[in-house]
Amino acid sequence: MTHAPRQTALDALHRSLGATMTDFAGWDMPLRYGSERDEHLAVRTGAGLFDLSHMGEITVTGPQAAALLNYALVGNIGSVGVGRARYTMICREDGGILDDLIVYRLGETEYMVVANASNAQTVLDALTGRAAGFDAEVRDDRDAYALLAVQGPASPGILASLTDADLDGLKYYAGLPGTVAGVPALIARTGYTGEDGFELFVEPRYAEELWRALTEAGREAGLVPCGLSCRDTLRLEAGMPLYGNELTTALTPFDAGLGRVVKFEKEGDFVGRAALEKAAEQARTAPPRVLVGLIAEGRRVPRAGYDVVAGSTVIGTVTSGAPSPTLGKPIAMAYVDQAHAAPGTEGVTVDIRGAQEAYQVVALPFYKRQK
Repeated sequence: MTHAPRQTALDALHRSLGATMTDFAGWDMPLRYGSERDEHLAVRTGAGLFDLSHMGEITVTGPQAAALLNYALVGNIGSVGVGRARYTMICREDGGILDDLIVYRLGETEYMVVANASNAQTVLDALTGRAAGFDAEVRDDRDAYALLAVQGPASPGILASLTDADLDGLKYYAGLPGTVAGVPALIARTGYTGEDGFELFVEPRYAEELWRALTEAGREAGLVPCGLSCRDTLRLEAGMPLYGNELTTALTPFDAGLGRVVKFEKEGDFVGRAALEKAAEQARTAPPRVLVGLIAEGRRVPRAGYDVVAGSTVIGTVTSGAPSPTLGKPIAMAYVDQAHAAPGTEGVTVDIRGAQEAYQVVALPFYKRQK
């Protein structure tokens, strides 16, 4: 039995704007409104407006909410200040990554965990199971929020015209309650594009009103509606991992080069600790494949799953690939053997349908915004 994709509160608006829609993680989502390249470049130079209401919000409350999250996740959530956020992961007992997450501390005993759409139910089930014995409640709040994102160098100015919240004092990975165009919102300085920007959590009934207000406020700054397609090329240029591509249950955070999110120094045990301690030691002594950037010398675009080759030996696998509108060349992220991971390594190719296409190994990210 197949279920019809879920629709966000902005579904009718997307269709009225001529969006090309796609089923993504069980949701009907806008892929693009016009040119993916134009949407991408608008975020790099001005601003883009995204509907991210497919993301999974899970609220954890109670006297032992922090203790539960410290046990359930690999990060030290107890050290997150009220109004701040932290990037972290939830792992299996064997250290495999179930999802990467952002956790917002909304109050002394209240946290919001934001999971990827494709993993929201998995994360909810894991947190619920791991809550046994803790004086804390795990609540599925996916229907309680719509999520809009304004990303790009013009985004602070656009948002400032609609709110009296202290945006200048709002640091990266922080959030504060406020109103935007009269709509109550959690205003977070987070994003997945490599640019400055904000994510706005609001009740679904306010989503269309807020979208229209942001569109109007951003008109002169070049703000355009943006779909999931350009979100993917933006995050790829910024070297940001995507679950299902760079992150999977077959990999630990150390395999993904993100061991820094695992906090062994926090008090008490946490799920996956023993396996992750072994993975950390292996990464120090005999690292597995390393996540690197690849820039094409030609025009052919590598895709996830393509082999990376040196000589006649397969040395790795492409995890994400796309044309880069900013660089004007195809780019990719790939896991490759340590011996071929250094930036500038010569003689690396990608097998694209039987043809060996030359690629340059570079350090990630491909793109960094000017501060």
